[in-house]
Amino acid sequence: MGIRTNILLRVYIAFGLILFFALAVVVQLCRVQFVQGDKWKAMAADLSAQYQTVEAARGNIFSVDGSLLATSVPEYELHMDMLAGGIAADTAFNNHIDELAAKLSGMFKDRSAREYARILRDARADSSRYQLIRRKVSYQDLKKIRQFPIFNMGKYKGGLIVIQKNKRIRPFQSLAARTIGYKNENVNNPVGLEGAFSTYIDGESGRRLMQRIPGGTWMPVDDDDEIAPKDGADIISTINVNFQDVAQDALKKQLIKSAADHGCVVLMEVATGEIRAIANYTRTKDGDYAELMNYAISNAIDPGSTFKLASYMTLLDQHKIDTSTIINAEGGKYKFPKGPTITDTEHDNYEMSVKRAFEESSNVAAAKLVDKFYHNNPWQYINKLYEYHLNQKLGLQIKGEGQPVIKNPSNRSWNKNYSLPEMAYGYEMNITPLQMLTYYNAVANNGKMIAPLLVREIRRLGNPIEQFQARVINEQICSEQTLGKVRGMLEGVVMNGTGKNVIKNKLYSVAGKTGTAQVANGTKGYKDKKYQASFCGYFPADKPKYSMIVVVNNPTQGDYLAAKVAGPVFREVADRVYANDLDINQTPQTRFVGNTIMPQIKQGNLKALKRVYSKLGVKPLYASANSSVDTSDGIPYEGVKYKSGTVPSVTGMGLSDALYAMGNAGYKVTVRGSGIVTTQSVTGGSVIPKGSKITIELQ
Repeated sequence: MGIRTNILLRVYIAFGLILFFALAVVVQLCRVQFVQGDKWKAMAADLSAQYQTVEAARGNIFSVDGSLLATSVPEYELHMDMLAGGIAADTAFNNHIDELAAKLSGMFKDRSAREYARILRDARADSSRYQLIRRKVSYQDLKKIRQFPIFNMGKYKGGLIVIQKNKRIRPFQSLAARTIGYKNENVNNPVGLEGAFSTYIDGESGRRLMQRIPGGTWMPVDDDDEIAPKDGADIISTINVNFQDVAQDALKKQLIKSAADHGCVVLMEVATGEIRAIANYTRTKDGDYAELMNYAISNAIDPGSTFKLASYMTLLDQHKIDTSTIINAEGGKYKFPKGPTITDTEHDNYEMSVKRAFEESSNVAAAKLVDKFYHNNPWQYINKLYEYHLNQKLGLQIKGEGQPVIKNPSNRSWNKNYSLPEMAYGYEMNITPLQMLTYYNAVANNGKMIAPLLVREIRRLGNPIEQFQARVINEQICSEQTLGKVRGMLEGVVMNGTGKNVIKNKLYSVAGKTGTAQVANGTKGYKDKKYQASFCGYFPADKPKYSMIVVVNNPTQGDYLAAKVAGPVFREVADRVYANDLDINQTPQTRFVGNTIMPQIKQGNLKALKRVYSKLGVKPLYASANSSVDTSDGIPYEGVKYKSGTVPSVTGMGLSDALYAMGNAGYKVTVRGSGIVTTQSVTGGSVIPKGSKITIELQ
């Protein structure tokens, strides 16, 4: 084969290969275009445009008196499309951009007008379709921004892109913070009401079509949502804001005074089981106190002497003793044969009645009585405690409840010489403060034990969708005869026993029990002499309305005895509750001016009031009732001053007066029912924006 032929052959082969590959490319292009076209178009669409979730606004959490405990406030993220239709021409953009920059600078004060103008011009030069302007913009600021130059052209022409986000806030900040809780991404560990009722509060998410632009940023195709989110339902809790504030303040003061590790207070309404206040404080590293853990529901430890109520109730109900039975307290120190040495705080307790032993909180007396009657049959004692359901969780509406433990002879840790006498006065067991309070509440509630409530109702758009009532745990924990005796013993603690110097007062009666328990310090056991002071009881003792427990753990300054550490907190909270609850407080005395009785009035329409006074023949003096004005010719009356932005209290008023008061304060009113106002959706004294809508219910 000649050289020429060889060269031509190689050329033909190379040309053939090129032609083959060209033909293969054409075939593949046709295949992609026509055979697989739909597939690749869909994939491209998924990569450049897709539907994304729009988060719904979470529902509100209200207190029982209508105050907002947690709410979602909208925040906005502002972007700008630099190629929007209204500013497509350079002239339209340049004529107003400096004015827009000046407005933005004046509002946000984070950059000069020149810097804003430079940023916007650079974005224009880069043909940015989604230039960030500002994050965390309030709704009030957004309304003003929409009127700025360029932006006032409209949402398509002016290029303003608004992305709404929801920020969760607590208007009362740390008030009941741990009970309110927060949204936890870990669904297996919900925190507080926010976590427990998240299925209601979360609402239903919407969706919006988003397009990916150069740089990997997603921007909305349209300002409107394809499917609008559905806001969450509202939770009506049982918390009373005023009582909660009092409980937290009283507890924190005592913790600081005692330099204690932590503490809690729970205030419960006897008949309903509704928790009116639940305060928890932990000492932080810097020595301050914060709500870091809900000890009231989670901290299951030895309750100490507050448990003696269960021991004495069991002895009385099984007719082992009577309140007049005499017991020798051995001078406050007794060594059980082959068992523990039991001591009392006071060492002058000898022979005394059962009632007196309970009032003086004698450990020796309780241990001797329980060991005497149940040593050979401990199950008779244990089974009665189980009938009180002290070994079972309460089934609370929020997660995190501690597991109570009442040991029995089948447990490996049971000691036939130690366990029974130790249990008699609250050791070798685990019970949370709320579990103990629920037991005491049953005594106040005529023997009916009910589970505590933290949520009363769930509402959507103001309409109830689910309501909760107290669940009965035990219809009757003991006989009526036993109940009367233990109630007398609990009253005796405050009248004549360990609580008389701190908790006893002249205004109302209190029944309860002190408890000073030595608590274990981790692996060190009981060597470090750490104590827990508690007081659990109810008031008024003759007609119980509220029950309460106070627990202070490891007080390191001053006294450690319950009466002097937990007692002052109980007294302060009870005093404030009594003073503010007109259902249990004494009827206010009628005020006389000369020989004339001052007519009872409600805050409302002053013109209507004057007319009523005129018809009654009463000459009102429109000056402060506390001023030095001469009242010999009439009755002083202090007119109501309505402050714009502050919600007036209209409970008890008729409809016309309520509308007058709310209108003068600047609020819009929605009315339900007829008669007099029984509830208002926002409590009096709350500060909310003028023009807000408030619902009042009349009966």
